[in-house]
This record gives sequence, C-alpha cells and structure tokens, in this order.
Amino acid sequence: MSDYYTGKGDCGLTGTIGKTGVDKSDAIIRAIGDVDELNSCIGVAIAHTDDLKTLELLYSIQNNLFKVGAALASSQADRQPQHKIDDGATADLEKAIAQMDGELPELREFVLPGGSKSAAYLHLARSVARRAERSVVESSRAHKTDPALLGYLNRLSSFLFVAALYANHNEGIGEKHPKY
Repeated sequence: MSDYYTGKGDCGLTGTIGKTGVDKSDAIIRAIGDVDELNSCIGVAIAHTDDLKTLELLYSIQNNLFKVGAALASSQADRQPQHKIDDGATADLEKAIAQMDGELPELREFVLPGGSKSAAYLHLARSVARRAERSVVESSRAHKTDPALLGYLNRLSSFLFVAALYANHNEGIGEKHPKY
C-alpha cells in the first residue's frame, strides 16, 4: 500500500471528517472538489503573477480555501476552530477589492476574459469560484453549511475579477469588450 492512496474509494464511496461511506456523487463531495479545483486554479494564477501584493493575497486565499474545504468536510460537531472562515477573511477581500478598484479606470462595459497571462488565469479562477459557490449553495440544502462560507466564496469571485482587471492595468493591456 502506498502513502498516496488507500484503495478504499474504489467502490464509489469516500470519507469526510468524522464520517465514512459518503457517496462520491454527493453534493458535499462535489462542493469540496470544486473548492479544491478553485485552489488549484489559484495556484496556476500564482505561477503567472508577478505583483507581490496580489501574490500575498492569493497565498492567503489558498490557505482560506483549505479552511473552506475542511469546514465542508466536517459536521458542526467535528469542526475545529481552525476550519472556520471568519468575517475578517471576507473583509480582507473587500478591502483588497477597494484598493485595486481605486487604481483602475471606471468600468462601463462587460469585459472578455483574457489579456495578460496573469489576468487570464485569474479570470479562469473567477469562473471556477462561481461554480464552487453554486456547489456549496446546492450542498447547503442537504448539509448544514456555515453561511460565512457562501459570503467568502461570493466575495472571492469578485476579488478575482478585480484582480484580473488590475493585472491587465498594471501590464498596460487594455480590456477587450464583447461585440453584440
């Protein structure tokens, strides 16, 4: 047996913190997977971002997404204090959005995702964040979910959008807009 797999999930079941035998198609497992995918997308954005302020925020977000995953994977009885997303994490995103937005020109149109490599990957992370948020909303109907997780994920997608605009602005790349 390897340290990297157990083989226990081969029958379509998995475990969460304090619970075994959860179907891999359960909404909570999909939500955890979408949050994990989001974290990976942010890792790719990090690999293509040079702005130190943005990098610091992205690393913090990655750590918070591990908290989100742990909170989703645990029942309230099993949840540890370190698995909680507090209002401060959401407030930090709001503060970063305001600071970046203060340096950007006014946005009057929709933008096409893309531009610099950093911005393109931040836009990709934003769209995955929206999916993760939808998955957590869906799973919250069957599993008790901390409402702070939804607020954090919602604000995170807004942050990633502004961070993409900020990346293009800093690299002197103008936004492209859809033609209808």
